[in-house]
Formats: sequence, structure tokens, C-alpha cells
Amino acid sequence: MKFYIACDHAGYNIKQSVIDIVENLGHEIINLGTDSNERVDYPDFAHKLSEAVLKDKGSNGILICGTGIGMSLAANKHKGIRAALCHDAYTAEMSKAHNDANVLCFGERVVGLGVIESIIKTWCKTDFEGGRHANRVKKIEL
Repeated sequence: MKFYIACDHAGYNIKQSVIDIVENLGHEIINLGTDSNERVDYPDFAHKLSEAVLKDKGSNGILICGTGIGMSLAANKHKGIRAALCHDAYTAEMSKAHNDANVLCFGERVVGLGVIESIIKTWCKTDFEGGRHANRVKKIEL
């Protein structure tokens, strides 16, 4: 899998660890910033990542901020992006299996690295189930 990753200042402290987790699972990851703890506006990074994922068909994204809420809200403004805020492996699994999520969001201030690793592992091994869920996903794209 190919992933783009971006964060704001509130997600910066764990971003390199997340990159390491993704790479250790054998996936490609492209860093879109931010690259410091200096205060930035999370929508700028959510939009940058969303545009990259939409342009690069079949790719995925990871967005990190303090809670994951702001990043998911901004990313979901893009038609074709289904950004899921996940707090555990179960929400990660359901976001892929039922919602065909293509962007994974979480918050540095909400989940620890052990939980993040289980979220990423689960998300990567879960496939979209299609079927009745495909019709529901189509309804998201109004």
C-alpha cells in the first residue's frame, strides 16, 4: 500500500513513529509535513493530503492532529475522501470494511503508540466488504 502522511504541530511528536510503523509493515509512505512543533493550521495539511490521495488513485492517507477531529472534518470536505477518525482497532476495521475509508485519522493526545500500531495494522489488513455497504458509500458522495 502507498500512504501519504501529514500532521499539524499537535501530531508532530508521534509522526515519525507512525512512519516507522507503516514502513515496518512493508508499505510506502510519503511525508507531506509539518516537520516541526511550530504552530500551523491543520486544514492546510488535511487539504494537501486529500488532494494527493485523490490524484494518486489507490493510495491512502494518515492525518494526525491533537484529537483527529479537525483533520477528519477538513479532509471530508473533499469529494472522494472518506476520512475516518479511529480510536481503536475495531473502529479502524469498520472504517475500511463498511465505509471504504481511504484516509485514517487519529489524535496524538487521544491514543498512544501501542493503540496506533494496532489501528494501522488492522486498517491495512481489512478490505472493503462491498455489497450493501457499497450502496451506502455511494450515498456519501452526494
